[in-house]
Amino acid sequence: MKVRTSPLNTVFGLLVISAFALVGCSSESERPLESPVRLDGPIFGSFYQVTIADALTQGEAKTLEEGIKAQLDQVDQAMSTYRDDSELMAFNQAPLGEWQPLSNALIEVMAISQSVAEASNGAFDVTIGELVNLWSFGPEARPEEVPSEAVLNERLEQVGFDALKVDTQSMQAQRTRDVFVDLSAVAKGHATDRVAAYLDQQGVEHYLVNLGGDLIARGYRDIDEETLWRVGIEVPEDGPQTAQHVIPLENLSVATSGDYRNYFEIEGTRYSHTIDPRSGKPITHGLASVSIFHPSNAWADAWATALLVAGDEAGMALAREHDLSVLMLIRDGETWRSLASPAFARFFGQALLEELGIDVATAEETVIDEKG
Repeated sequence: MKVRTSPLNTVFGLLVISAFALVGCSSESERPLESPVRLDGPIFGSFYQVTIADALTQGEAKTLEEGIKAQLDQVDQAMSTYRDDSELMAFNQAPLGEWQPLSNALIEVMAISQSVAEASNGAFDVTIGELVNLWSFGPEARPEEVPSEAVLNERLEQVGFDALKVDTQSMQAQRTRDVFVDLSAVAKGHATDRVAAYLDQQGVEHYLVNLGGDLIARGYRDIDEETLWRVGIEVPEDGPQTAQHVIPLENLSVATSGDYRNYFEIEGTRYSHTIDPRSGKPITHGLASVSIFHPSNAWADAWATALLVAGDEAGMALAREHDLSVLMLIRDGETWRSLASPAFARFFGQALLEELGIDVATAEETVIDEKG
């Protein structure tokens, strides 16, 4: 593999290369590293980890390290709601009803968001920022009590994806009402796609990108044995992370949304970080986890949130309608039921489903909930 070099800025601190060469070379940068090489560090309040099975020298790994960090910095600068100087925060403060020229990346993510919002009947909505803040999962402080109906209704008036207009031809967007656009439910997926695209451009053929649980796999984890990358779908419960299912990934991405890690409790009631933009309240149904397998992680990220909000029946109906490859983990008393969409079954095959004990959704299980 040949890596092109360029003078790129570094961000997010130092990455760690977990495996180093055991042989000497005349030049330190030409020293071969033991495969696989792992690059990792903090990102977006979480982590990133890039595992590369291609043969690399120390100099090539350093170049890739710098390029990966540059891609992540560009996403953070464009889409963060935690830094006042981001492009998105400037857009949120721009005059209402005026078109704002935006970067290609920001327009792309907004366009994906609006498409999923329309297709999911509002289960996904990037203007949910004020509700996220109200329920303490954004920059605002956590409330000491559940918000009143009056406060909820006030915030709901500031939500609605119809208030965001995106012009992909002229690369501009505008807010027609004073909504707060929060792209966190899709930006991480976009960043995962960006890192994968960068690695592809550099000629890397065998890698696994993991950005806080959003994954993209290419090639093999063991090139000689032609062994695919394998990813674990986490058991949706508190405690140590364990895999409910292990799925092979072949040139594919997966994004998972769940209601079981990020939540808080008030007087014994658990409030998920997943907010239904239509009601303004955290979800309360039995669907605990949704994993979307898709060529694009940005699309997978947005759809995973939409289906988690919609619930198992309405969500599976959407999966059928849009031919999405979906794996749901649904609470069934003290246990879990694993339910796959027909597209998932077609892609991964009946043998794997039987091996893992995954059911395939029937037509009766995909009736759209008209209240949703």
